[in-house]
Amino acid sequence: MEEKFNSLAKYNFWNGNVPQQGFLRTDYLNAIRGYCHNKLVKVIVGQRRTGKSYILRQIANDLINSGVHPHNIFYLNKEYIDFDFVNHYTDLEQLIKHYQLTLKPLGKIYLFLDEIQNIVQWERLVNSYSQDFTGSYEVFISGSNSKMLSGELATLLSGRYVNFEIFPFSFKEFSGITKQEINKETYLKYMQTGGLPELFVLPNEENKRHYVASVKDTVLLRDVIQRHAIKDPKLLEEIFIYLVNNAANLLSINNVTNYLKSKGRKTTYDTIANYIGYIEDTFLLHKAERFDIKGKDTIAGNVKYYCNDLAYKNYLYAGFGYGIGYQLENLIYLELRRSGYEVYVGVMPNKEIDFVATKADQKLYVQSAYLLIDQATIKREYASLEAISDNYPKIVVSLDDLVMPISKGIIHVQAWKLHDFLTGPSVKKQSSGLF
Repeated sequence: MEEKFNSLAKYNFWNGNVPQQGFLRTDYLNAIRGYCHNKLVKVIVGQRRTGKSYILRQIANDLINSGVHPHNIFYLNKEYIDFDFVNHYTDLEQLIKHYQLTLKPLGKIYLFLDEIQNIVQWERLVNSYSQDFTGSYEVFISGSNSKMLSGELATLLSGRYVNFEIFPFSFKEFSGITKQEINKETYLKYMQTGGLPELFVLPNEENKRHYVASVKDTVLLRDVIQRHAIKDPKLLEEIFIYLVNNAANLLSINNVTNYLKSKGRKTTYDTIANYIGYIEDTFLLHKAERFDIKGKDTIAGNVKYYCNDLAYKNYLYAGFGYGIGYQLENLIYLELRRSGYEVYVGVMPNKEIDFVATKADQKLYVQSAYLLIDQATIKREYASLEAISDNYPKIVVSLDDLVMPISKGIIHVQAWKLHDFLTGPSVKKQSSGLF
């Protein structure tokens, strides 16, 4: 056990060691900080390689800076081969007990358990430590599958956890890490690259292309092919390619099935539906269902898919036709999600609203437009929003150099300023119907 404990020590904050922090992701830190110092389990989820481990270490470092002793921080990342011996929750419990006997931490212990889904029956350990009233523990966990909270843990904890989804770098973060101004020129650069954190330390485009390919392959292999014993990995990748290259378009399972069959692929509706669901579980792609604005309910049938990062399109499938307008729509979707909104495709009689975004009692209608180049375009993009009768805020987001005046209550927002608009004090009042 001593050798195993020594492996643990080199990844922790003990004895003056400070593990790599990476780029400080303040928006996430601020959000998570508001839920610290209680028995709620903090759950960090998101696609592999989007920086979840860095965020966990940043939270741990933040606790230390606020006065927590480094010996009270326990961090383990199941992705590291040093911890291949931790296969079952009992293995992890033995390691935690040895850590306590060795370091003898006083007061609350903060457990940071990274990629915990790779430990058998991890739910039992998390439930036990988070609810242990004989000791004082606070638990932070991370995972790369959206279904990790759909089973036993959700039942065991029944509302005693809080969930945070981590996305690749936003435009604001991209500007920060590249030390560029927040303007249209920088936004277009962001649009043509992506937000996967490791992209910003690679020296050239070829290295970046190989890296993005390796991320995609790793996610599909570990989180889909191995987890679900996929019999046709090639079909899985073909589905992923099709969805990436049709992002922001209305699709159905039948569309995908018929396309693959037209290419000579022998498959079934159920197989396609299952494979798409597995890909969604990895966070590589997100589904936006249609929402009937008048009926105030979701509509079965066609949906839209959006990439978790444009890097997959830009570096792997750039030869396929995919206009800048669709890229913009994808980025707007991601920015809304980062801001905590649930996002739907709005539907009205003979009209479509790109996004209906909801958060608690807030609601926001969003139209994406590449450029408002003439009156006909302006009329078309504004018409759908004008047809909505309620008083929730309505915005048009575009790449125009000049800001359009407010028209019939509809606000024009330049894409590179969308983050500031969504996080500004006025949008919360407006979207709650207070204005």
